[in-house]
Amino acid sequence: MQETVWLLTKLSPLAVIDILLVTLILYGLMMLIRGTQADQVVRGVLILLLTSAVVGSFFRLTIFNWLLQSTIPALLIAIPVIFQPELRRALEQLGRTGNIINYPLHLHITTSVEKLAEELARACGMLAERAYGGLIVVERSTGLEDYIQTGARIDGTVTAELLNQIFYKGSPLHDGAVIIRGDRIVAARCLLPLTDDVDLDPELGTRHRAALGVTENTDAICVVVSEETGAISLANHGHLVRHLNDQKLKLLLTALLQTPIGLPAGIGGPSSQSAMADAVSPPDGAPPRSPGAEGAASPVAGVRGGSVPGAGIGWWRWGALSNLFRRLGWRMSR
Repeated sequence: MQETVWLLTKLSPLAVIDILLVTLILYGLMMLIRGTQADQVVRGVLILLLTSAVVGSFFRLTIFNWLLQSTIPALLIAIPVIFQPELRRALEQLGRTGNIINYPLHLHITTSVEKLAEELARACGMLAERAYGGLIVVERSTGLEDYIQTGARIDGTVTAELLNQIFYKGSPLHDGAVIIRGDRIVAARCLLPLTDDVDLDPELGTRHRAALGVTENTDAICVVVSEETGAISLANHGHLVRHLNDQKLKLLLTALLQTPIGLPAGIGGPSSQSAMADAVSPPDGAPPRSPGAEGAASPVAGVRGGSVPGAGIGWWRWGALSNLFRRLGWRMSR
């Protein structure tokens, strides 16, 4: 208590201004990286440095502490390289408005997952019926502000009708992707990175490659509607599930949006094709399907050589997702 009183007696007006100035700078830097991939990088660097400092001090590791102290100056050189897009955007904002702090520190978005999944599934069904192409990205924990900057901001409520108007062939916004944050359409006509995978199905176009590209770099969920075939696909963690209908898309979106990290690996495994064939088979007593219907529904998920890599990860043990895929009729293989 006495030390606190002593510190307060030493606090001068200049010291208060100094503290406020440093606080303002730190706040501005936090706003600068908020909603971008750099947010995750900063967290990782801070966790690594704090853990290393605590371990080195607690166990008195002389060489390790020396190595840590020698690495810090190198970080000063690496920071401009790592955060080049954010620094450039900050200077552009400073030149245009003189205001770096554009958003509140914490943005809490309350979203009904079921409502969002229902609207997206209904929108994709309408797009497929009308032969409109669509590319919809749902932001999760990794910010997509870098991609939002490339498009036209909208800030509208997610509805199937609005999405159909955006992707209408005569609309100036139909090219590119729509990005959704919470229950709001943040931007349209956004540019996404394309996947570098050369082993993709040749039938996949630019929309599918963009969906895989953005989900490889972030934890976002991306839904694609093919303009040529009307097929609905969903991408997550760099894997693609193809030939979904609106009901299965709704169930899958609901499960993924309620799961903190999404789908940890690919759907299925080497037997994905046969599993999907069982999924679309009619129940007992139902009339048999035509051969054409079976052929149209069987391709799924494994766009890389017919099977999904990463099937060795035991995601089938997740109860919620396991129940979902049983409802979809998909078998989960190891």
